[in-house]
Amino acid sequence: MSSDAAGANGDVARDVVVMAAFDIDPAWRLWGWSRLVRGQSGLRGAAGLRFAKVLGSGVEGGFGLKPSASILGLFCVFQDAASADAFTANDGLMRRWQDRSRESFCVKMQVYSCRGSWAGNRLAVTATPPQAGPVVSLTRASIKPSRAAAFWRMQPPAERSLERATGCRLAIGVGEAPLLRQATFTVWDDVAAMDRYARSGAHQEAIVAAARGGFFSESMFVRFAPYEIHGQWKGSSIG
Repeated sequence: MSSDAAGANGDVARDVVVMAAFDIDPAWRLWGWSRLVRGQSGLRGAAGLRFAKVLGSGVEGGFGLKPSASILGLFCVFQDAASADAFTANDGLMRRWQDRSRESFCVKMQVYSCRGSWAGNRLAVTATPPQAGPVVSLTRASIKPSRAAAFWRMQPPAERSLERATGCRLAIGVGEAPLLRQATFTVWDDVAAMDRYARSGAHQEAIVAAARGGFFSESMFVRFAPYEIHGQWKGSSIG
């Protein structure tokens, strides 16, 4: 995928991104861990799937070093809305995850801003910033082992500031590997709320420190225009 990816007719590919998270029921945790081990191969058969990551999380979906035994995430990029809809339909592949979970959420969205890459993949920009209503952000990075200690020292104040941020509907920490491959997924009431948080306090200090310190071997910062949000997290609806 790339920001200039084009279809056969020369138009920019209308990629749709699906982000979902699941709190796996204790009776199904071995199944859940096996999904994490299998990664994208466990999603084989999903029509139109361009790129996918199966993600773990911190305890209670947080950003700490201790991994959760039950929370898993899916980040999937589909070639079009029809493929994303088929994946998330009641008879789609994602249903087996939902049926094995105590709670879950799912967001369908399109990219309106993207800097960087994930495993060498860039996301196609196919949308414009929402003029009103919710907006979504994803920040992910591969942390250099030599800079991991410095990076994680910044984590507690940044997480506390996010917990207090006005207009944040949902925030979850996810990752491909403990310590070194981490991501933050957030849903905001609107662009203004997201910008206020991004440009102030501990979060802004962490961004500046990471840039100056060369913390990352790869990073990606994405903003999305969501068009479908459903489910609940920690007992609250995020729609």
